[in-house]
Amino acid sequence: MTTSARGRTGRALIVVDVQPTFCEGGALPVVGGNAVARAIAAFATDHRAAYDLVVTTQDWHVEPGHHFARPPATPDFVDTWPPHGVAGTAEAELHPALANLHADVAVKKGAYAAAYSGFEGTDDDGASLADVLDGEGITSVDVVGIAESHCVKQTALDAVGHGLRTRVFTDLTVPVTEEQGAAARREMAAAGVELTESRAA
Repeated sequence: MTTSARGRTGRALIVVDVQPTFCEGGALPVVGGNAVARAIAAFATDHRAAYDLVVTTQDWHVEPGHHFARPPATPDFVDTWPPHGVAGTAEAELHPALANLHADVAVKKGAYAAAYSGFEGTDDDGASLADVLDGEGITSVDVVGIAESHCVKQTALDAVGHGLRTRVFTDLTVPVTEEQGAAARREMAAAGVELTESRAA
């Protein structure tokens, strides 16, 4: 049954940065990234009717300044990182597991500066994620993707700041490290993000 057939839900699924560059074998890999990509794809297929809108975000770096540590500089993995998500490369495209996702909106971020939150990006028409969600009457979002400790966290925090009821499905994301993941969950919970597993959907 399609969403239109069952009525609008006011809910969007935001799939954050599920790209090969952040998965095993990529330039900035997160352990478990490939498995999470497959799990998100399965979830989206099974629950598409629950969402008015499915949005993907991608790191899409052209020349992001000091966000990239270029030789001889060494990345500190806090403010500077190895080159990743380079615009136009295969690593910056959506993960192959999402080939059948058929997202409604694709948001790209970070062309010329660091950008962790999907709310810092724009779609192909130049509309911000906030404007897209507002235009579709979205009042709540479920956030999944890579990495929980960085871009998922910041996207969820910005969603709350935008007045949206926000859930993060903890089984459909993975942190850079367990310690950073725990810290991110504390920060999100304190901000009002609901942390739950996807079976709650």
